[in-house]
Amino acid sequence: MSVLVTGGTKGIGLAIAKRLASKYGRIVLAYHSDDAAAEAAAAEVNVAGGEAVLIKADIGTIEGCAGLIEEIEDRKLGLQHIVHSAAAIYPTTLLGADLAKFRAAVETNGLSLLYLVHAAQGLLGRGSSVVFITSMGARIPSANYGALGVGKALAEAIVRYLVAELAPKGVRINGVAPGLVHTTSVASMVGSEDAAQAVVDRAARSNPSGRASRDSDYASLVEYLLSPDAEFVQGQVIAATGGTGVIG
Repeated sequence: MSVLVTGGTKGIGLAIAKRLASKYGRIVLAYHSDDAAAEAAAAEVNVAGGEAVLIKADIGTIEGCAGLIEEIEDRKLGLQHIVHSAAAIYPTTLLGADLAKFRAAVETNGLSLLYLVHAAQGLLGRGSSVVFITSMGARIPSANYGALGVGKALAEAIVRYLVAELAPKGVRINGVAPGLVHTTSVASMVGSEDAAQAVVDRAARSNPSGRASRDSDYASLVEYLLSPDAEFVQGQVIAATGGTGVIG
């Protein structure tokens, strides 16, 4: 059996994959295009005690999600849990957006959760868990975040609707909203690595808990949601933000 982590070769997805590696062993890292980063990520997961399997896929399409699950089946990897962390970054206002690009980003950031679970439903069994990595931006608008925030909000609604269909099968689905961490996605959103670091530093200073987010803050939460101890947790979006979004 394996744990599938989409977007698992960079940033938040990679941190989660490394956290799960020693406990679950085989981690399927689904990625879109950066082969060099994928190979480096696989090496990190292996060092962390896992067995990394790389699969290149476009999870922003119905066909891409179906192909990803089909490859897992064909390679007899098994599928115990899904952590859906992949995202498409398109910084834009809503009224200033290229609508074709906006629609594609929302499809990747939102509808892909349904595409993925729909394709995988025959592999998921009692005790399986799906965790969607969302964002406080799904509820709190911020500049140029619409394509990501709207998509994440859509996926959070899908989480709630899927509970009625998955829970009777013993399959759980929940969301986790990490705090702001310095990733390549954040750098793409704000324009540069230096700008991303400045944003993260500013967030740390204003955080009610008095520090920046750490990988362990959200990765440990994902680990819990995959565990049998979380058997009765369904349809929740849990924020690991230190109070940001609750206290201004």
